[in-house]
Amino acid sequence: MDGKELEYKLVLVGDGGVGKSALTIQFLQNYFVEQYDPTIEDQYRKECIINGQKIYLDILDTAGQEEYRSLLRQYIKYGQGFLIVFSVTSKSSFEEAKKFYEQIISSKHKKTFPIVLVGNKSDLKKDRVVQHSAAVSLAKSWKVPYFETSAKDRINVDQCFYGLVKEIHCYNIMEDKVCIGQPGSIDLKNEGSSKDCILM
Repeated sequence: MDGKELEYKLVLVGDGGVGKSALTIQFLQNYFVEQYDPTIEDQYRKECIINGQKIYLDILDTAGQEEYRSLLRQYIKYGQGFLIVFSVTSKSSFEEAKKFYEQIISSKHKKTFPIVLVGNKSDLKKDRVVQHSAAVSLAKSWKVPYFETSAKDRINVDQCFYGLVKEIHCYNIMEDKVCIGQPGSIDLKNEGSSKDCILM
């Protein structure tokens, strides 16, 4: 390992109100944002050590509201990997997730790209309308990982972000680009711990 610092650009996309900002803040700062304040665009940076390799995550939290969709092409061009987020309490957000996926694949001119599908608000069990099996089936059709999360209860928050890092890592190996450590060496089990990640 040559000690070279890497930088990955992660982009969260999804319908408005699905919890993209709540997931991001929980991942970065370990607390839950109670009040919903629609995002236009927020950018964050996090430094992590993964398998002894320093890596910077540039995280772009994007607007989900329809009036800001014109910015989507710009977001897609920026991103090296995408978290497509929907709420398990909203069928419309699940349908919108499909549209985001199609736009990413179309804009990147690739059959595959580093993407994870994220079903947020899993703590709202009584309000659930998107079944786990439906989300898993969709993710399988895209050949991407699916993470069911709760920003409120901090369930699978770290896992979905680091899952995307792993997808980028594997994609870069396939594309013969620089990668973290040895091929296939990323282990997600301990990557959410404070000793492995340093908030910038």
